[in-house]
Amino acid sequence: MTVAVVVVFIGAYILIASERIHRVAAALGGAAAMVLLGVVDAHVAFFSAETGVDWNVIFLLLGMMVIVSVLKQTGVFDYLAIWAAKRVRGRPFALMVMLVCITALASAMLDNVTTVLLIAPVTLLVCERLAVAPVPFLIAETMASNIGGMATLVGDPPNIIIASRAGLSFNDFIIHLAPLALVLMIVFIGLCRIMFRSAFNYDENRAAAVMELDEREVIRDSGLLLRSLIILGLVMVGFIAHSALHIEPSLVALLGAGALVAISKLQPSEYLEEVEWPTLVFFIGLFIMVGALVEVGVITSLGETLTEAVDGRFFLASSVLLWGSALLSGIVDNIPYVATVSPLVQDLVASGGNSPESTGLWWALAAGADLGGNATAVGASANVVIIGIAARNGHPISFWKFTKYGLIVAVITIAISWPYFWLRYYALS
Repeated sequence: MTVAVVVVFIGAYILIASERIHRVAAALGGAAAMVLLGVVDAHVAFFSAETGVDWNVIFLLLGMMVIVSVLKQTGVFDYLAIWAAKRVRGRPFALMVMLVCITALASAMLDNVTTVLLIAPVTLLVCERLAVAPVPFLIAETMASNIGGMATLVGDPPNIIIASRAGLSFNDFIIHLAPLALVLMIVFIGLCRIMFRSAFNYDENRAAAVMELDEREVIRDSGLLLRSLIILGLVMVGFIAHSALHIEPSLVALLGAGALVAISKLQPSEYLEEVEWPTLVFFIGLFIMVGALVEVGVITSLGETLTEAVDGRFFLASSVLLWGSALLSGIVDNIPYVATVSPLVQDLVASGGNSPESTGLWWALAAGADLGGNATAVGASANVVIIGIAARNGHPISFWKFTKYGLIVAVITIAISWPYFWLRYYALS
């Protein structure tokens, strides 16, 4: 049975990567096969915390997509697009630097999925104004969101899982991972200049036309915009304070979406305009397939093998966690991966008496999972969301187009992180 489950998962993954059929069909087909094999039933797929669909992720995405739909009706994204283009005087590389820095900072304060949902509409509009291809900008922003999201507890969903399991605070993440994220962002901007150099075509006429625009004229409903920004601000506060409020971010997003729908008086076709239904369904199929791997013990067996191999050698364990998490997160999405591996890391840390050397394993897991999410198109939730948005707006990003850049970024950022962990937790501890 275990072999059959692994074969189905690999087959579905190959179909997703090769794009021979639509990724949603591949994910749902793989999920259906797991059911037919008798590995997955309703409890395993929908209700189990270990193997089921992560509904917090699904409803967080749905709530934020509705919020973005309402905001779009006000014209605020057009306003921000013109404002950003005017600040950089229409120069594409300067624009990319601005957008990736904003994305990384916002991802640290919110979470990477929410950030790309908010930044993508602005990017599409400003690129249209300047007549530059939006795909390189969208890819760069997604990767910046994964790097910036590593810096805080709320920045990337795997961090929330790790914090809950390890008892880590918001400040712990800032102290341990924010300095590394800052260094990696500087390196990443340099990589953007090299990887996307063909995208930085400067059109003087387009730039001059943008400079003449008045961004205030594109606001279509200032009253709705003010009310929407107030509710969005409350949602952001809810995200940051969710652990103190004991309310999951998904419920915060749904409450905000419901409030906006109630006060906006928009039609369903308008407030559901930006909802990426194919993306949500793809996530459900992917969660079910990964849950089947967990159910038959594949991932647990790998973790136990790792535990036995470590045998108290925590720097070795940290190195394996960092690189191994990056590899596996690029294959199975970092949320279910971290949910599965974190209990094993907890046992490893406890075996070292929660010393600085052993607690460094938590940070290696977080960095590996967050940065490894950049490796492939399905490595992180933000990647899947941005690909869905791009496709719906007529700018498809293939699995391999994203991955050929993502692998470079993931390998370089992980390679830089490895000596950081060695110095901080082992050489100088």
